Amino acid sequence: MSRVLSERRPPIAAAHLRTDAWWALPLAVVVVLSAFIVYSTWAALQNAHYFVPPYLSPFYSPCITESCLHLSFGVGLADFTFPVVGVLSPAFLILWGPGLFRLTCYYYRKAYYRSFWLAPVACAVRDVKSYTGETRFPLFLQNFHRYTWYLAVFFVVMLTWDAILAFRFPDGFGIGVGTLVMWVNVTLLAGYTFSCHSCRHVCGGHVDVFSEAETRYKVWRFLTRLNERHPMYAWLSLFSVGLTDLYIRLVSMGVIRDLRIL
Repeated sequence: MSRVLSERRPPIAAAHLRTDAWWALPLAVVVVLSAFIVYSTWAALQNAHYFVPPYLSPFYSPCITESCLHLSFGVGLADFTFPVVGVLSPAFLILWGPGLFRLTCYYYRKAYYRSFWLAPVACAVRDVKSYTGETRFPLFLQNFHRYTWYLAVFFVVMLTWDAILAFRFPDGFGIGVGTLVMWVNVTLLAGYTFSCHSCRHVCGGHVDVFSEAETRYKVWRFLTRLNERHPMYAWLSLFSVGLTDLYIRLVSMGVIRDLRIL
């Protein structure tokens, strides 16, 4: 019966029959991710205006070279100097960590596969490019996402420490708008990191019998609820980390003044 119907039905010549603005979401993803990549690369290249007491930009944390304006560990590595380029910005020594975590993130894969690779661009829309799965080079490297999660946890710990130091002004304890900005940022980054599918698996997803691991089951259930909001944290944390760097940069440049609340 289905064979008869398929023979009578004329082939659909159009790429799709959707009448809604299906292209809006992929386009928005391209614009936002491209803007973030351009801004973060520019900010990393500046090698300046990333620290104003007591605020350290998340793009430069931890700051680990001798020329750092704010050494995170008290001592720093020797600066890397290259012809023409000069001293390598310390941001490039650490941005690869959170960058790999986002690049291999399950949610971001879906986002940029659909928007940049157009495979698939949207539901019920013909693929522009073919997708062969993640079993070939270089896409099989996406499977290392579970290991980049441990790197992300390290950076969340460092940014939390920076947020604590944001209470320590040159004249003593205080709270500024920058302090709140840094705490909002680290909260959203923690939400993104701990709502990750890999975190959910590590903390209880691989347990076969939950009745024999009650504590891990409770942790797994909490992380499952958090995981349901993973896309939201993915986008909010992306905006927050960029805006935090921008705020500290503008204060350092004297464009705006950091208001003291306490």
